[in-house]
Amino acid sequence: MSVVFVRRWLVAFLIAIGIIFIIFITLRKSYQDSDVLEVPTTEFQWINIENLTEFRDCRNSIQGALLIVDERGFVCNHKDLSASGCCHSGGESTKRYECRYCQNNNCCSIYEHCVSCCLNPDNKRLLEQILILGSSVPNVIFKSVSDQFELCLLKCRTSSKSVWHENSYKDKTFKHCFGLTGPEFAGAF
Repeated sequence: MSVVFVRRWLVAFLIAIGIIFIIFITLRKSYQDSDVLEVPTTEFQWINIENLTEFRDCRNSIQGALLIVDERGFVCNHKDLSASGCCHSGGESTKRYECRYCQNNNCCSIYEHCVSCCLNPDNKRLLEQILILGSSVPNVIFKSVSDQFELCLLKCRTSSKSVWHENSYKDKTFKHCFGLTGPEFAGAF
């Protein structure tokens, strides 16, 4: 064997070892970095919304074109919203725990009514079941909610349980659901 032949094989062997080493380091680093993607679990806290008053700052659903729901379970028109962000409890349009446009399967036609109905203390047991199911799967969103208002805001948004083939609603009217199941199929396709 010639010296040139041995040198070529030695260089090829060293390059192969270098490539394997770089791949190993890269994979090890990406595996360690994957822990960074985990969202720390927020401590869930049940708030006694019966004791909240409109004389303090309220969180509300903000985006509604016609209606607003506050963290106390009141739904109102924008004209009945106080500067603190709470619906005036004596406002003309204000209703608490509004389930009028919701069905027995906890699916509602109006987002704000869904959140308001969800906040009813009678639904605490259902929300506890939802939290248990949400914590059993790796769901970053469920780990980020801190109280029942945030949970109801999240649950009432349309989800994959509300759609068929990712592009049409199962029920075009009752698509905001806070229960364990989504809406049933409604009407013909």
